[in-house]
Amino acid sequence: MTRFVLGRIGFYTLIAVLLAFFTIPLLWLAAAPFTSDPTYEVRVPDFTLDNFRAILEHPYALPSLLNSLMLAVGTALLVVVFAALAAYALSRVRLPGRDALLYALLLLSSIITGTAAMVPLFQLAVELNLIDSQFGVILILTGGLLPAAIFMLKDFMDSTPKSYEESARVFGASPLQIVRHVVVPLVRPGLATIAVWAVANVWGNFLMPYLLLSDVEKQPAAVIMYTLYTEGGQANLTLLSTFGLLYSVPVVLMYLFVSKKYGFRFHGGIKR
Repeated sequence: MTRFVLGRIGFYTLIAVLLAFFTIPLLWLAAAPFTSDPTYEVRVPDFTLDNFRAILEHPYALPSLLNSLMLAVGTALLVVVFAALAAYALSRVRLPGRDALLYALLLLSSIITGTAAMVPLFQLAVELNLIDSQFGVILILTGGLLPAAIFMLKDFMDSTPKSYEESARVFGASPLQIVRHVVVPLVRPGLATIAVWAVANVWGNFLMPYLLLSDVEKQPAAVIMYTLYTEGGQANLTLLSTFGLLYSVPVVLMYLFVSKKYGFRFHGGIKR
């Protein structure tokens, strides 16, 4: 009995420590922007808005958020469209070595990350004249996310009944019409999941925009946040905390909206 009680106490203590580990930084992020002189300590704010006024006066803060939104939305749209078409084709067409191809793509995309492929990607961008181009960043980020997106979305495609497509084909629907009017509505939760996943990956991506975008007016928030440190590496907590809060809000709102609408159900749209 004593051993059981001690085990439960140890378990709940571990849970409390883990919760504190993740909760304290969030409390600091929520309180520091409203504190007149923020420090690294979590304390009750005095509810000033001077920090927000300071970040609004920063010449690149708000434009960088718009740049992040442009990169994230553009990449998510391309990933969703191309992943949907590729996943549908791989789900319906029997190709020799199809499953091996999928696993190879997923494995290679996990091993050869953006850091490992930094030099060839930069050289490719130079050859294609995509340096300092937001469209070039979108293309490179899309290529990096597509293998995993196809792999995840194929499960959604496999769960949709082929009888629906056969009925549409009998009435003369073309393959693209079948995908648009039959398949896409059924796998909408999967498309939403892929879109949120792509936006979250691009929103926090620092390396590729930092390498490919030299014009500060085109750089996203993840890169501009790096400039809120002094040359000695000291953080400007007034600007950094406020900008960090503004930087986090769009992704949190997107997650809450999609979670409420679709619930991140990892299956197709057929009611069961």
